[in-house]
Amino acid sequence: MTNWLDEINWNEDGLVPAIAQDYQTGRILMMAWMNHEALTLTASEGRAIYWSRSRGKLWRKGEESGHVQKLHELRLDCDADVIVMQVEQLGGIACHTGRESCFYRVYEDGAWQTVDPVLKDPHAIYQGHKHE
Repeated sequence: MTNWLDEINWNEDGLVPAIAQDYQTGRILMMAWMNHEALTLTASEGRAIYWSRSRGKLWRKGEESGHVQKLHELRLDCDADVIVMQVEQLGGIACHTGRESCFYRVYEDGAWQTVDPVLKDPHAIYQGHKHE
């Protein structure tokens, strides 16, 4: 039997992009990277766990902020090189800026316009910790 991880087309760094989508609204919340261990733990623990390229370690989403992403469904695209997760975003905030989604800027009239409000001040979320 083939290991389900072997069916993924990992990039040259052994990573796959993972998109977190709200399981109720369908809104794209964020995108981050996963390695073998992060994806294995995501499936087994039922919560989004990423690989932090900047920190070089596993990043359990919500470990500092409390904004855990509870996994509802895990999907692989047709080319087997992108993961999409249907998640329940605890606290309603996915972005380290304190917004619902990391995709809060819209291209209008030749510039990026911020269209989503900050729901919670990032300093109140992280209290001195570097953002996730």
